[in-house]
Amino acid sequence: MKLKFEYGHGFMEANLPDNTDVFIPGETVKDPAPLENIVEATRESILNPIGLPPIKDQVKKGSKVVIVFPDRVKGGTQPTAHRKVAIPIIIEECLKAGVEKKDIKLICSNGLHRKNTKEEIRSLLGDEIFNEYWYRGQITNHDSEDWDNLVDLGCTERGDRVIMNKEVYESDFAVLIGHALGNPYGGYSGGYKHCSTGITHWKSIASHHVPHVMHRGDFTPVSSKSLMRTKFDEIGQHMEKCMGKKFFTCDAVLDTYARQIAVFTGYAEEIQKLSWEVADKRTYVPWAEKKYDVLVFGMPQFFHYGNGMGTNPILMLQAISAQIIRHKRILSDRCVVICSSLCNGYFHDEEFPAYREVYELFQKDYHNVLPDLEKYGEALAHNQEYIDKYRFAHGYHPYHAFSMISCGHIAEMNCSAIYIVGAQEPGYARGMGMKTRATFEEALEDAKRKYVGENPNVLALPQTFTLASVHLGMKE
Repeated sequence: MKLKFEYGHGFMEANLPDNTDVFIPGETVKDPAPLENIVEATRESILNPIGLPPIKDQVKKGSKVVIVFPDRVKGGTQPTAHRKVAIPIIIEECLKAGVEKKDIKLICSNGLHRKNTKEEIRSLLGDEIFNEYWYRGQITNHDSEDWDNLVDLGCTERGDRVIMNKEVYESDFAVLIGHALGNPYGGYSGGYKHCSTGITHWKSIASHHVPHVMHRGDFTPVSSKSLMRTKFDEIGQHMEKCMGKKFFTCDAVLDTYARQIAVFTGYAEEIQKLSWEVADKRTYVPWAEKKYDVLVFGMPQFFHYGNGMGTNPILMLQAISAQIIRHKRILSDRCVVICSSLCNGYFHDEEFPAYREVYELFQKDYHNVLPDLEKYGEALAHNQEYIDKYRFAHGYHPYHAFSMISCGHIAEMNCSAIYIVGAQEPGYARGMGMKTRATFEEALEDAKRKYVGENPNVLALPQTFTLASVHLGMKE
């Protein structure tokens, strides 16, 4: 069986056994149908919020409105993308209720991700909203190191630090625009995950994107009942308690192509559960009739976090772990991963400034497993050069690398071996504990000889990182 897998800026071909099973999101099992009239369905949802009064009863002339929207990592940029549909409707309702344009602020919830560029913001919001508010200085990225615009809210009852965007905190009406899309970190994006990661500080992120949370048995396979998800909810609700108001949350359930299946608006605690009920039908797919010994896929150079994710060795391993988290239910205990990656030494130091140093730290000083690096998290999070690159040069925050190593170790915890095929500089993959071979065929032969036997169950996942993933489960 010949298949093509993502590789660099193109594809790499593999000749796999004829009995290989193939799963492609949205094709192998069809998604629920997207909404026919997205604008009207979104408007209906926004005008009839669940668990909260409508917008017209929450704002008036003089009200300060802040609309928080996700960065380029999530949600799509097509003309009918959720951000582009929901935000104009919410602004329209605010203006009808007497809010003045000068009192509306839009904040990109990039969290520890790099700040989105002017043109990226335009692609997310559309020309009309962008032109109306960008040049007034009313569209901005969250800056988790700008202490003039952060407020420390102490800790949750569990002891997790809550530091949040001050403009959101001080607003009269705080809106969250989110997406209920399958995510290995707590099941779904959207809901309280949005505010607890997107408008906070690295010390808040360090309460959940860490080994003692991510290496628990309730994290893998993916679950919306994990400790991480519980912490998201607790942090978001602590924000609401301190603000003295609830977030007005508008979440869209998305399909494989970022199209809206449903839209839910209102109190996050209530609507995230409703959105998950719909999202479950698309995301948790009870498909497999057997457990798989070999998982085969490929990664491009540019996806999800940005250009270089498929060549940056820490992010390569994180991306592989994400597939383990999603699909662990259908993988055997001796599972092997075979993945194509250009792996050419391109860290993209401009976008991921701290990653090369973290990788080099892993190569020395008795660092045998990735969690051994956790002790350096605070030191690098205070590195002023990296902080300046995050604040002023569109680089990822230095602590982001530590949240990624917490995820990256999950592949080692759950796999017999991980093979990278097609690496141009294979030492980088080996430096992360991965094996290297020139081709898929060579890797599979080695795996059969050492780990899975002559007749393994093989699952191929073409387009793993160019389509929105699902969480595969057993058919029964």
